[in-house]
Amino acid sequence: MSVSEDPRYTHPQKYVGFDTITAQIENRLLKRGFQFNIMVVGRSGLGKSTLVNTLFASKLTSSNGRKLPVDPIEKTTEIKVSHHTLIENNVRLNINVIDTPGFGDQINNEKCWDPLVKYVKEQHSQYLRKELTAQRDKFLPDTRVHCILYFIQPNGQKLKNLDIQALKKLCDIANVVPVIAKSDSLTLEERAEFKKLLQSEFLKYQFNIYPYDSEELYDEERQLNEDIKSLIPFAIAGSEREIQINGELVRGRQTKWGAINIEDVSQCDFVFLRDFLTRTHLQDLIETTNLTHYETFRSKQLIALKENANNPNRQSQVQTSQQSVH
Repeated sequence: MSVSEDPRYTHPQKYVGFDTITAQIENRLLKRGFQFNIMVVGRSGLGKSTLVNTLFASKLTSSNGRKLPVDPIEKTTEIKVSHHTLIENNVRLNINVIDTPGFGDQINNEKCWDPLVKYVKEQHSQYLRKELTAQRDKFLPDTRVHCILYFIQPNGQKLKNLDIQALKKLCDIANVVPVIAKSDSLTLEERAEFKKLLQSEFLKYQFNIYPYDSEELYDEERQLNEDIKSLIPFAIAGSEREIQINGELVRGRQTKWGAINIEDVSQCDFVFLRDFLTRTHLQDLIETTNLTHYETFRSKQLIALKENANNPNRQSQVQTSQQSVH
């Protein structure tokens, strides 16, 4: 039954005009612009910076990892943020690219994910403090991490303990999207087998990978999410260069054995990943961060604050958790 036939709804006998509210909202949002914060996580040399630049067709970031094997290894995982503003058809997107040089590059990588977890929680903590301020800004600056692209080495093997522990921690606090880096180093058969292996690993360890199931979704949205889940982890390849294939300029790379067109879905999943992140789920990534991950953090903090207020002699759980974030 369509909405127009549903007896629960009353339909005006003449045109009123409130159907223009969507256009009114759009105009206000266009004036304000949108904020999107994306974190890239993975070992050096997996093409993280190249992929981000390819996704947004812009020079957003340069490699912060080692350029040569002889270069020194980062002692610890660092956080480096670059800020950019993109404009496409009058839509302004303010984007923060959060790079994580040093992740997984050491001999002993125990707890190398801690700086990432602390950063994500600290952005939630900062937002909460601004939200609770008596005289707060009309629109709070949003630095919360909306998406984490987690890069997996194209080695055809099961997840390493580092990846298992990092994915467990990150999936609990943010929207994580795993990708197989430099998938063009695998044959199509190897890639298909590797995907199946990783998907079974994700189920085995019960990772809560984005996108999530929800009763609020329409049937077509639910089907789209199922299609996306069948593709995860996305087998991707990036390229900032244009090459000529059959007389047409495309983004890709020329190799000894042929040309790689990254926008050819038979060669890699780049187009599927780009459409997923920008054309179909960009707003959902932002909303899910706010309504799910941030709300979970906010609830825990306020409950701890209330318990502490009721028991003055008890050590402040809020202060302890905030200190652990730093």
